[in-house]
Amino acid sequence: MTPPPGPKAAPDLDPGWLVPGALVLRLMLVAALAVALSGAVAAWLVTRASGQEAMRRVVSQQTDEVEVVARLLASKIEQSQKVLRTVAAGITPAMLESPSSLEWLLQQGLPAVQFFDTMQVARDNGELRLNLRAGQIEKAADLDPTERDALRRTLVDGKPLVSELIAGRRGEARVMFTMPLHREDGTVVGVVAGALRLQSQSLLPPSMTLPARDDSQLIVFTRDGTILSHSDPTRVLGQVRDEVGLAPVYTRWQSQAQPVVGRGMTHVQSDHIVSMAGMPLPQWIVARVSQSQALLAPLRGAQREAWWLAVASMVLCMLLAVALMGWMAQPLAQLTFKARQLLRTSARQQPAQDVHWPRAGGEVGELVRVFQGLVQQGSLQQSRKDTVVGQFQAVLDSAPVGIVITRHGMLEVVSHQACVMLGYSAQELQGRPARILYASDADYAQVGDRVRAEVAAHGAFDGDVCFLRKDGTPVWARVQGQGVRPEEVHGGTVWILEDITAAREAQVQQSWGRAHDALTQLYNRAAFDERLGQLMAERSARQRAVVPAADEESGETQGDGVVLFLDLDHFTVVNDIAGHDAGDDVLRHVARLLASHVRQIGWAARLGGDEFAVVLPGCALARGQAVAEQLRAAVRAWEPSYQGRSFTLGVSIGLVVLDASLQDVPSVLYAADMACYDAKRAGRNRVETRHARDASVTSSGRMALGPV
Repeated sequence: MTPPPGPKAAPDLDPGWLVPGALVLRLMLVAALAVALSGAVAAWLVTRASGQEAMRRVVSQQTDEVEVVARLLASKIEQSQKVLRTVAAGITPAMLESPSSLEWLLQQGLPAVQFFDTMQVARDNGELRLNLRAGQIEKAADLDPTERDALRRTLVDGKPLVSELIAGRRGEARVMFTMPLHREDGTVVGVVAGALRLQSQSLLPPSMTLPARDDSQLIVFTRDGTILSHSDPTRVLGQVRDEVGLAPVYTRWQSQAQPVVGRGMTHVQSDHIVSMAGMPLPQWIVARVSQSQALLAPLRGAQREAWWLAVASMVLCMLLAVALMGWMAQPLAQLTFKARQLLRTSARQQPAQDVHWPRAGGEVGELVRVFQGLVQQGSLQQSRKDTVVGQFQAVLDSAPVGIVITRHGMLEVVSHQACVMLGYSAQELQGRPARILYASDADYAQVGDRVRAEVAAHGAFDGDVCFLRKDGTPVWARVQGQGVRPEEVHGGTVWILEDITAAREAQVQQSWGRAHDALTQLYNRAAFDERLGQLMAERSARQRAVVPAADEESGETQGDGVVLFLDLDHFTVVNDIAGHDAGDDVLRHVARLLASHVRQIGWAARLGGDEFAVVLPGCALARGQAVAEQLRAAVRAWEPSYQGRSFTLGVSIGLVVLDASLQDVPSVLYAADMACYDAKRAGRNRVETRHARDASVTSSGRMALGPV
């Protein structure tokens, strides 16, 4: 009986529209950026050109405006002079001798007199014949000194005159016009003058500045900066130096001492546009001060609308370009999709002939044929690889030791026994860098140097290496490494790992206990003597190698470090009162304090009881004294408390410099002990320094003297 057929593989359906790959997406991005950049540059150029043209128009319009106002005011001044000339023509020399006839003429005979607010007539000797104000005769004494000066100058020069501003209260400020009176022979017989209020209709009416605008001010002012007319009436008779925008332009114009001319000029500032035009005869200046942002606000609005339109156009163009490029890149996207599908699906599940490749010509068609050939080759190679890997993995799993294969610093194969030793699973190690098995980069680099040196010398590596397990604990292993090819450890190396952690820890514990004090964990007396002896032996060998014979004959010695001898002060008080447990705690704390202070520059040891020693190799005398003082201060600052009572401790420290006069460890200890005795005798809790050659004793001398 024929068995039923197995399930068929799912057909490879057409994926439809696909998102293009990274290269095409980058090309789309470049095209979109090109469209956006070109559109932005074009819009910016148009905006900049329109802004410059708008500013040019504003400047031209405002300049023309101040020129027109200046000419209008100049014509008012000229009209006032003509009216005064008409009045002067009606006054004869005989009338100057008859005040009554002169009074009748000015009050009733000449209608032109009513044009002026005040009228004055004076003879050639300066005598004021008539002072008429608002149609009423006033005393000559009421005449303003400035008005008298204008009359006098006209009599002297014989020419018409427009006076400077005659100041007073804001409503009484005025300008005087004078006209000389001549005899038939042309000599001056007198002068007639008329004054107009500053804010009168005939001169500077308030309506001249209308319509009032918050963003623009029309100002008329004198050469010295006094304001004659302003959009704000309260600013009349104020100073131009207080006007925002106009003040810096006026200051610069005044510093350049430019003449007052009728031609207009405009200054463009960051926030204001200032236009000025002068009136030569009365030396007045007309200015228009406008806020540039307010003037250009309509243009800014139009520019924003133009920018929005430009942005919309650019976005539309970018979308069209991206859509067109996406449509053209569909064959390439389909090929990419098929390639990724093959990577996710094994060759056994979907044979190469069952894959529906995209139909395309050109470069994409060539790529399709290349992919078809690669898929067929990959299927054959995968079958062979699966067989070899299965056999190899069986060998690794049955090995009693850990086996690791690395290539270029990466973990390629890790056996089951190696995973157990290192605390990882095979998936967590395979394909990862070998660096993860070490505690630090320095350890990894150090082991690498050892491996390279061993391989260079012997062609293989055999040594103990400390690895870091996944849980952070160290594990020691005997490692044997052999390159797949001779003298090659990076291309491919087989490593055999044997766990020796337990044996190494036992060895370390035995050696550590022999060299350290059980109570304080510092070096004991035997280890101190051994390490100090090694240091002195190395120093002697170094001095014999580098010191010239001449120096030896001179007897000069150079220090090669310092040794401190420390004896606690009042320690017996703690033992007697608080007990030996408290004393042990004091010794442990002092030991930790010494170790923490000298860990980077030396080492400490407990010599016995409450006596300690510190060795600072290569330390100069001044540095050693400073360290000793730091240790003394640290012990003194600690106040332990036991059984409800506080204790104050101190430490006496003897310091000796290691030099050529010290030949052995006992002589060094004796010199340091004598220095410590000096500190005790000087009052305790202090540092005393002694050179061994000054003591003139040896270790045998100390034995003769007995303990101190």
